[in-house]
Formats: sequence, C-alpha cells, structure tokens
Amino acid sequence: MEIVYVYTKKRNEFGRQCNFSDRPAELHVDILPDASLLDNFIEKDPVDAGIQIAKEMSEHEVNTERFETENRGINHTEGGWPKDINPQEIEQVMRFRKKVEKDEMYTNTILQLGTVMEHCIKQNNAINIYEEYFDDIDVETSEETPSAKTINVFRDPNDRKRTATHISWFPDGPRKLAIAYSVLDFQGADSDTSMESYIWDVENPNKPEFTLKPVSPLVCVEYNPKDSHQLLGGCYNGQIAFWDTRKGSQPVDMSPIEHSHRDPAYKTIWLQSKTGTECFSASSDGQVLWWDTRKMGEPTEKLYLDPTKKQDLSKSQGAMALEY
Repeated sequence: MEIVYVYTKKRNEFGRQCNFSDRPAELHVDILPDASLLDNFIEKDPVDAGIQIAKEMSEHEVNTERFETENRGINHTEGGWPKDINPQEIEQVMRFRKKVEKDEMYTNTILQLGTVMEHCIKQNNAINIYEEYFDDIDVETSEETPSAKTINVFRDPNDRKRTATHISWFPDGPRKLAIAYSVLDFQGADSDTSMESYIWDVENPNKPEFTLKPVSPLVCVEYNPKDSHQLLGGCYNGQIAFWDTRKGSQPVDMSPIEHSHRDPAYKTIWLQSKTGTECFSASSDGQVLWWDTRKMGEPTEKLYLDPTKKQDLSKSQGAMALEY
C-alpha cells in the first residue's frame, strides 16, 4: 500500500535569498610550528630527482619570396590605320607617318620608351653569363687506379680445348652470353674436335645453358637486338647460320655453301631494320654479303672490298671486323 503525502509551500515562505559580497580576509586560527613534531619524521638522504640536461632548441624555417614567371607572346598584324588610309598604298602610308612623327606626343612617347629599353639593355650587359662561380673549389678526384677482378671463368667443356673466338651478350640484360668456339689454325682440328658453341648463364660457369650445333665450327656469333631468341653465326667453312633457341640446337636455316664466303666468316652483324631479319657478314675472302634470315638461299646483295672501286673480286681485300 503506497502512501503519498504532498507538501505544498509558497515561495515567499522559503526565506531570504543569499546575496554574496566582497569583504577583507579574516584570520580565524593561527597554528604555530611545533618543534616536537620533528621526531615523527626522518630526513631522506640522498634524494633522487629527475632533470633534463639536453638543451632546449627550436626549429625555424625561412623561405624567400617566390618569384612567379609566365610566358607571353605577341602576334603583330598590320592594322590600326585610319579609315581613310589604305595600307596597300605606299604614298598614303608615308604621308601619314610623316604627319605622326611631327606630333609632340609621338616624340615624348619614344623618349619615354627609350629610357626603359636602355635600362633593360644595361641589365643584360651587367651580367656575365659565362662567369665561373666555383673556380676556387678543388674537385676531388679518386686516386684509386682502375681495376677489375675475375668473377667466373667459362671453359670449353670438351676434352679438346678450343679458342673462344667471339662473345655476344644477351640483349635483354647481362644474364647470359653466347660464346663461339673454334680452332682457327688451318687443318689444326682433328676428327674428334667438337663443333659446338654454347650459351652460358653468368651465374653458372659449370654447365652451359644452351648448345648451338652448327655443321662447321662457329667463328662468330651475334644475338639479334630485336629478338633475344635469335642468333646469327659465321662458320669456319664460310656459311652463315641462323638459330632460334625456341626451336632447338640445330640451325633454323643456313646459307648454301656455293653462295657463302670462300674463307671463314669472321664477322656477322644485325642491321637496325624494321623487320629485324637483315644482317651483314664479312670474311677474309674480300666479300661483304647482305642477308635476310627469312630467305637464306642467296645473299640479297654483295659488296667486294676492292680499293679501286671497280668491284673486282680478284683485287678485293679481306675483312676481319665489321660495324654498321
């Protein structure tokens, strides 16, 4: 059973409202120090206190006022003539110019503009654009002599060692290199001498990554700079061989012996053509042959290295190097 009692009282019966006012301070009690209380405390010695010994520093940044530049252009066209003056008539134009040049306003304007232009010209003359600002600073030069060290050695894996006659680096990075091996001494190779050349991984000198198997030992070999899977080789018997590493170790195509060089093909080079299939070959037989790897049946063009410029093969001189 809930009992509720409502107590009602008027506001004016609550009493007077508190009003606060400022007054001077009053001392109600004064407790003097008691020396006998010191026996209740123990002096702490030593006292640990943390302090900061680092110097207080502040950071400030200063930037010079930015100089904004902009480019503007002026296109001058014939215009501004009075309606009664025809710019195509020389006599009318000359008569009008003489009239304007006699005007005092024209003279004052020219003198005013001339002062501004002279100031700009003197500014240009005051600046030495060829001045050297750092003549007194010595350039530090390294006193260490250039040197090189051997990282890996790529040896002919066959028992009968042959000379590495040519090297061609992989065009897409120094990860591989193709090396042509052959014996250049006339009749210096016996029947057991290998005719293979190899592609090596520079990090693995123990085993070749790929083997090139020509019909005659390779004297030179070159990667195609536009297709890293294609190689061109010049053989000891004068033939030119073309490889695609995606199609195996055997040559994709070779030049016929009757249309090839008569001496070893000492140099082959790819041309920077749109097709990426054209190349040159040179030999000590005095010929430079132009080939297209899409059609190796015969050279596209021949050049005899004849000093008399008569294209006489009997007077031509051999070539050991070729650059395009």
